[in-house]
Amino acid sequence: MRRGLALLVPVLVALAVAPHAWAHASITAPVVKAKTLQQFTLDVQAEKENATTTRVEVDFPEGFEVETFPASPGWKRSAVTEGGGEEAPVRRVVWSGREQSRRADPVFHFTGTLAAAKTYAVEVRQVYSDGEVVDWDGPEGSERPAAFVEGVSSFGDNSGSTLAIVALIVAGIGAMLGIVALATRGRPLA
Repeated sequence: MRRGLALLVPVLVALAVAPHAWAHASITAPVVKAKTLQQFTLDVQAEKENATTTRVEVDFPEGFEVETFPASPGWKRSAVTEGGGEEAPVRRVVWSGREQSRRADPVFHFTGTLAAAKTYAVEVRQVYSDGEVVDWDGPEGSERPAAFVEGVSSFGDNSGSTLAIVALIVAGIGAMLGIVALATRGRPLA
């Protein structure tokens, strides 16, 4: 009985803490080629049972140049740009509205360019209908990490295509050996 309780207590604690450990704000694609226009998706997880997200504020770091936003049904958007004119990059965007349901994660799309090959921390503030505010602005691995995007100068030196060719050749040889084994099944080879 004691052994069963000793095993049950850590499991119950893990289950109680787990929803908060997995909640976060994230941006996909998490790794992109720098200096190339990309489409990004911001997913802010809805983690509360009795409240919905009503506001999402996003601060983009220097060098994360956001350009356009498609419409997000159910949400109004306002943006603060750096400088003037249509070419001015967005530094901050605020979406206000409401999730479709308590289980629906707010999702927003935008296009942008990373200026350099480095890691960018995008800070996100999530406001709930009950007034609670959650800031996703910490370092990687923290309880409330920012949404990180890594810019890379390239995706490799084409060694991936060489590896794919080698894999196809090995697969072809394996298929031929399989056919030979089926054709000679039960007969000696020599």
